[in-house]
Amino acid sequence: MTRQGAMRQFARWHIRLGWLVAVPLLLWTASGLVMVARPIEEVRGDHLRLPVAERPLPQDTRIAISLPAEGTRPVRSVITRVEGGETITRIAYMDGTSERFRADGSAMGPLSEIEARMIVARGIRGGDQVTEATRFEAQDVPLDYRRPEAVWQIVLDDGTHVYVGVDTGEIEAVRTRWWRVFDVMWGLHIMDLQTREDTHHPVLVASAALALAGTVLGTALLFRRRRRTPRPDALGT
Repeated sequence: MTRQGAMRQFARWHIRLGWLVAVPLLLWTASGLVMVARPIEEVRGDHLRLPVAERPLPQDTRIAISLPAEGTRPVRSVITRVEGGETITRIAYMDGTSERFRADGSAMGPLSEIEARMIVARGIRGGDQVTEATRFEAQDVPLDYRRPEAVWQIVLDDGTHVYVGVDTGEIEAVRTRWWRVFDVMWGLHIMDLQTREDTHHPVLVASAALALAGTVLGTALLFRRRRRTPRPDALGT
């Protein structure tokens, strides 16, 4: 096959592949543009978090807490600090659960709605403008949280969802309206709108391979020799 014939064949393949990958390419380009339209810190809601001043433990602090035996409930970490004027010890276990204790060793129990609202009011800008508070169990968390742990969802009047751990008593996530738009775009980008986590599945891999092949063919066509078009003034000579 001559060079010119090979280039014509490349052009045919390029056009055929173009029809196959046009939709994925549009999805990737449009979703990518939306995802970079705002700084990632704003998407994550970091700009809404208020600085919380750390307070030292009182010098006479005594913690009356006994850790469980290693074989019964392995401990990952133990943190003691002052929160809301009270000394609290938080124990995180290797199975992903956690508990909170007062300085006298008494368990604090699951976080109440009132406590969750107070935590959001102290830690989030505009956190006192609450329109709704809902508790979700670990097996039934909303799609914009996607962590298997019980949480309070505090909805603010600007549409922001703040998630506070029922067991941890901490702000676990801030989901702004723009975060939810970003999340949908991410799902389109990886072609997984259901879980928005699977970045390795046949449809995505095949689409990427076809797009690469189309790009390679298009690049090869850049080196195709083209006949010069006579200038208008040269046609009359």
